[in-house]
Amino acid sequence: MNRKIVFTQSANCSSAALTLSPLIALCLSLTLLATGCAKVRAQSGAAPGNGAPPPAQVEPEFDVNHFHVDHPEHFPITTAGEYTTAPQLNVTGVVNPDVSRQVQVPSLVSGRISEIDARLGDEVKKGQLLFKVNSTDVSGAYSDYRQAVKNELLTKLQLDRAKTLYDAGAYPRSQLEIAQNAEDDNLVILDTAIEHLKLLGLDPEKPSAIVDVYAPVPGIISDQEITIATGVQALTAPAPFTISDMSRVWIVCDVYENDLPQVHLNELADIHLNAYPERLMKGRVSNILPIMDPNIRTAKVRIEVDNPENLLRLGMFATATFHALKAEKHATVPATAIVHIHDREWVYSPAESGYFRRYEVSSGVSLPNGMQEIVSGIGPGQQVVTNALILQDTSEK
Repeated sequence: MNRKIVFTQSANCSSAALTLSPLIALCLSLTLLATGCAKVRAQSGAAPGNGAPPPAQVEPEFDVNHFHVDHPEHFPITTAGEYTTAPQLNVTGVVNPDVSRQVQVPSLVSGRISEIDARLGDEVKKGQLLFKVNSTDVSGAYSDYRQAVKNELLTKLQLDRAKTLYDAGAYPRSQLEIAQNAEDDNLVILDTAIEHLKLLGLDPEKPSAIVDVYAPVPGIISDQEITIATGVQALTAPAPFTISDMSRVWIVCDVYENDLPQVHLNELADIHLNAYPERLMKGRVSNILPIMDPNIRTAKVRIEVDNPENLLRLGMFATATFHALKAEKHATVPATAIVHIHDREWVYSPAESGYFRRYEVSSGVSLPNGMQEIVSGIGPGQQVVTNALILQDTSEK
């Protein structure tokens, strides 16, 4: 009886054990999984149970203006010098005639050009024949002149007769005064007709349909608007010829709005011609036009320049240099200390612990012994790398 009970209990225990074994396996699996996740979180540095990703490690960005190189002692260093000079402003300009010394030569009569005795670019003297015009206007002027001569002769005879009769007491004084007035009027008409012919360049005693036109002033023919058989109108534009006195010319420059404070009236400017770069000429600022060009934001600056040797020709390009009245101190470095990158200029200066720093500069004029003026960016006394190009190549590698 007892054995049966024991057997029954054993059977029940075995059955219970078989029934609970899947649950125990599941618990053991979950325990192992939790333990593994905790180890992973511990290894990654994250707080267990947080669920957050591991913190990102950000690499610092490379600064092109502040960088480190190996063996910085391989790059010689020099100290920027000092250069005292007045600031300069260089602008371009074009040679123009002085309009106050420019004379247009019109035709005084209407007609056709029958002869041309001068050409564009010729140098002419005062009174030199320029061209001839065949005009029908001349016949009318001669007709007026001959009519005035005829009327004056008639009134002169009447005046002489009136004086004789008045002296004999056979003519009243009023009639003498009328005759005198008629003679005076015709004399005025005659003088006017003669002046008209002389104004046209005609001789009253030699009637002709050809009018000669002479140069009123000496100079260079800077414009010609006629050819043979060209029809012209009296005193109308365009004038057949334009004569320019080239002993003094204008150089008209374009100065940007930001540079206008450096230009002053009556100050001297250095003039260099593209055609004669070795020649230095002086000019004086005579006018700064008050109107700005709305497209390029420049103002016209007029410089008067003497031209005794006729080196300056109309249309030539020139460079005008304006000097400031106050001197400034700028740095000087070897020309090799400047490197050009993307149309900008840079120098390198040593920093701490093998580092170098790059500075953008603006160069000025070239100086003797391979030196270069630095207008802005660094100052005198600052250390720079002597050969910037080699350091630039090293930093890029």
